[in-house]
Amino acid sequence: MTDQTRNALKELQRLDEEIEEARARIDDIVERIADVDEPALALESEVGTTRGRLQELKVEERRVELSAREKGARIERLEERLKGVRNVREESAVSAELDMVKRSLETEEQEAYSLIDQVRKLGLQLEEQESALEQAKAEIEPRRLELQQERADQESALAEMRSQRAAFVETVPDGEIRMYEGIRKGGRRRAVAALTEDGACGHCFSVLPLQLQNEIRHGRDLIRCEACGVILAQPSPEEEAADDDGADDAEAADAAAAAVDDGDGEAAE
Repeated sequence: MTDQTRNALKELQRLDEEIEEARARIDDIVERIADVDEPALALESEVGTTRGRLQELKVEERRVELSAREKGARIERLEERLKGVRNVREESAVSAELDMVKRSLETEEQEAYSLIDQVRKLGLQLEEQESALEQAKAEIEPRRLELQQERADQESALAEMRSQRAAFVETVPDGEIRMYEGIRKGGRRRAVAALTEDGACGHCFSVLPLQLQNEIRHGRDLIRCEACGVILAQPSPEEEAADDDGADDAEAADAAAAAVDDGDGEAAE
């Protein structure tokens, strides 16, 4: 594997990490949109429940009304029939039926009044809920639109990253890409790591044999860490500079700590 290929895989890994970060940002925005929408969705659910119950009551009210009309017409027929009865027995039978229908009508009229009252109260409740829902939507809409635009921007950026990745993959040999993708599909976030200055894997920090270190630094073959399996590459000048800065900072910290210790010792004397 040439240095160019190694650098290409490291660049591909950088693109993949940026893609993962973009996906995470989009997921976070989706969650924030859900949080913003939650109050309105709760009110919308209440409105739907109330509206459904109101519709059921109206249907029941209509059924009772039709039944009461039917009984009213039946009472009129019975009263007309009562006027033309010919004997006491027939009169008694018609009167008994008439009383029964009248009692049933009274019961249904009471039920109808109760339903009318329930419909009125539930209608007022629905109006209040719908007003609260409209107010909630108006309050969250600016923030919702802002988050939707942020999501659209992130999705556009993600699409561009994926396009760049697809184009970049075309420049890397198929065998190297298969190796790289195989490592990432195995659950590892990093597939390529730089060899440290002291000859350790930059991912798991296991020290490699000198022969493997030399092959990574000067050879052309693909070398993977025997401990964690990532592809190992020679560090870039930027990475080496970062390591040097880190070492300098560590030395400075040690020197400062030693100076403090010396000062404490002199003070004790």
